[in-house]
Amino acid sequence: MRWRTGILRALEVRRLGLVPYEEALALQRSLVEERRAGRIDDVLLLLEHPPVLTVGVRGDGGRSHILASSEELTARGIAVHETGRGGDVTYHGPGQVVGYPILDLSPHRRDVHRYVRDLEEVLIRVAADFGVVAGRVEGLTGVWVGDEKLAAIGVRIARWVTSHGFAFNVNTELDDFKLIVPCGIADRGVTSLARLLGRPVDIDSVEDRITVRFGELFAIESPRSSTVATS
Repeated sequence: MRWRTGILRALEVRRLGLVPYEEALALQRSLVEERRAGRIDDVLLLLEHPPVLTVGVRGDGGRSHILASSEELTARGIAVHETGRGGDVTYHGPGQVVGYPILDLSPHRRDVHRYVRDLEEVLIRVAADFGVVAGRVEGLTGVWVGDEKLAAIGVRIARWVTSHGFAFNVNTELDDFKLIVPCGIADRGVTSLARLLGRPVDIDSVEDRITVRFGELFAIESPRSSTVATS
């Protein structure tokens, strides 16, 4: 599942804390342009979002899978944002580690299917680091434990530079997923690392393992990690 190009790729990991969705979206767009121009190396953003629903670009983007009324969402302070990524409606909220890789897949890594499978593999390995056996479900994207999704994946690749990425449920409030049909899949559930382990899980330790496992799968130099204080 690893690209064996014989080329080491530099990666900067930015750990940003809690970031409003629209700010993270603007940051991604800026970094994509910087990466495309060759002014920066590959970047992995790790962060959390305040509660938000995001929709994809196909069809209605998953809006028909939002179960809550607009009044209920407004009362709870939950916005709905268009994303530009693939996939259906997704929930983001505190306690969920969101990863946005800004990677140039050129010239040796131009394989969309393999890229998505490698993102899944990163999170499968992270789950294993915490004693959880996770895997894939044939025909579906994401990381699963039985019939419950532990991590969602939705990516955008434009001129072979990636954005958007994954959402890994760590201490996520799972009741908030009742606002939607998660990823448009009605007959399967959602879980979190905390629920599977029966205890809260330290977010920093999960981000540490994501950094390590991401480096393994994407054939890079030792990641350079930075933590940015947010208010």
